[in-house]
Amino acid sequence: MQDYWFYEKHTEGYEVRWRITEILHQEATPYQKLAVIETVEWGRALILDGVLQIADKDEYIYHEMITHVTMNGHPHPQDMLIIGGGDGGALREAVKHPDLRHLDLVEIDRRVAEISQQYFPRVSCAFADPRVNVHFADGFDYIKAPVRQYDLVIVDSSDPVGPSIKLFSEEFYRDLHQILRPDGMVVVQSESPVFYADQFAACHANLRQVFPIVEVYLAPIATYVSGPWSFTIGSKRYDPRTINNEQPVTTGLQYYTEELHRAAFCLPGFVRELILK
Repeated sequence: MQDYWFYEKHTEGYEVRWRITEILHQEATPYQKLAVIETVEWGRALILDGVLQIADKDEYIYHEMITHVTMNGHPHPQDMLIIGGGDGGALREAVKHPDLRHLDLVEIDRRVAEISQQYFPRVSCAFADPRVNVHFADGFDYIKAPVRQYDLVIVDSSDPVGPSIKLFSEEFYRDLHQILRPDGMVVVQSESPVFYADQFAACHANLRQVFPIVEVYLAPIATYVSGPWSFTIGSKRYDPRTINNEQPVTTGLQYYTEELHRAAFCLPGFVRELILK
């Protein structure tokens, strides 16, 4: 085996690397550098701007947790919006819910969706679902003039650098609040509380300025920066720590369970300190 490695730098003092066997695809889209690689340990992986987004071996953990915790926290999640998530993983999980009747997916980079459907068919298998409508647009702008209101919004964005910074802003969360129904909820991926504590705390603080109920839960995503990964929910009415859905999806999944739903909200002391500041 030839000694080829993919390096991902997180801070000035920390980087990780994966041995790779092949570069399957690479291009510069209008928005970012995109690549698909084969790794020894984690299978096929999607890379955007030098950062691993999904890998075959553990993508289900992230996608099940960003989707089912919120969808099971709402009694009837019928109309839904996903911002980002062009790989289709959250979409795949969302269409498993029998209550779902309409889903808009807004992805800024068409090539992410196209390449994911070509190289990650198991992840992107729900694009053809008749309830799904795909819009290639900037999510920040899209919600300024929505065509409908939603029960749930998933913000499956990349890290808060460059164009994605605005998807973590209070202004963005206020716009989301406006497009949600009176009992609506939003979930955002809110970074590593270990490595990116400031960004995590700022995300929580901005949501708290807008929503009466804000809760954090954690999951271990092995291919992301070391340690727990966080998700933050802003809710208008329901406590997301409780399974409120009358038809919750809990079977046929690889990671999410009812017990894990409740346990994921049990936070370490240092995380509680970050969100109480």
